[in-house]
Amino acid sequence: MTLSILWFILIAILWIGYLTLEGFDFGVGMLLRPLAKNEQERRAMLKTIGPHWDGNEVWLLTAGGATFAAFPEWYGTLFSGAYLVLFLILLALIVRICAIEWRGKINDQAWRDRWDWAHTISAWLPSILWGAAFANLVQGMKIEVVTTATGEVVPPAEVPADSLLAGASHQLTGGFWSLITPFTLLGGVVTCLLFLTHGALYVALKTAGDLSSRAEALAKKTGIASIAATAIWALWAQLAYSPNAIAWLPLILTALALIASYAMLLKGRQGWAFGLHFAGIAGAVVYIFSNMAPDIMRSSINPAYSLTITQGASTNTTLIIMTVAAVIFVPVVLFYTIWGYKVFSARIHADAIDTNEGLHPTKVRDSSQPVAHIGY
Repeated sequence: MTLSILWFILIAILWIGYLTLEGFDFGVGMLLRPLAKNEQERRAMLKTIGPHWDGNEVWLLTAGGATFAAFPEWYGTLFSGAYLVLFLILLALIVRICAIEWRGKINDQAWRDRWDWAHTISAWLPSILWGAAFANLVQGMKIEVVTTATGEVVPPAEVPADSLLAGASHQLTGGFWSLITPFTLLGGVVTCLLFLTHGALYVALKTAGDLSSRAEALAKKTGIASIAATAIWALWAQLAYSPNAIAWLPLILTALALIASYAMLLKGRQGWAFGLHFAGIAGAVVYIFSNMAPDIMRSSINPAYSLTITQGASTNTTLIIMTVAAVIFVPVVLFYTIWGYKVFSARIHADAIDTNEGLHPTKVRDSSQPVAHIGY
């Protein structure tokens, strides 16, 4: 029981790492076309995330892998029930990789523009879908316990409270459209606005000159909208769906962090504003997981069908092995991540960027031309 709770907390920490770090990656991508005025500024924005975006995605892979190993029933129920949503997110992430890596390979503005639009769209889509997905975990999904052999729904009274039922599994029986409600749509709006503000703050902090000033001005506008939307969604979640009074604590801390971030932004303290906004997103993840507990998949049909932490956990041996591996490798990953951001901490000046890079369009099919690595 102790190890299963520990891994529930560790998975929450992995999601904090992903959403706080990948959040500004998505924000930069969403702003790539609307904020940048020319190719130099777009290159500058891409350079702010260039050394980090692929490393930030590792947090998602680790969170998914940890869920699969520590809570296989949670993984199976979520990934099979929300398959289409997760497929769209995965597709968007693949397109974004291609857009970042391929835009600089050919020295042609039309080529770059197409990939920049692909990047922008593939940043907006998961920013909305992640919020809707987590909102479903808070609201509860139309989950029932179904017999594997016959597909019949098991009566709630026959579902054990502290273990899985042999020959049966938790399944999302409501279908894809049951995942779309006003509450989950608002959740998508919340993460989209938070990531948009997070990206604007990051660009303001990592660039210099007019680009930094415009990003800061934009963050002041989106910041108000993100705070308002987050407040409405969080109060709705707490009053309508939360079984835990303790969830008020991370909710209040999240609100204070976001408000303090905006106050620092108004004072021109970009570093403090970004750091506090980072803490606000982390607090939101803590709120979601504290709201879910003691369930990992809440059923909106009947509480007896909810998948609890105890029910969904792997064997004690598996959790012990995972804990030993986490103790060894997590500090290494954290050290390397912090070191990487320290190394690339300097501001980027758009006017100092040379845009004349990439293979000339007429040379694309010329096999005699050497293909060198092209930067962002």
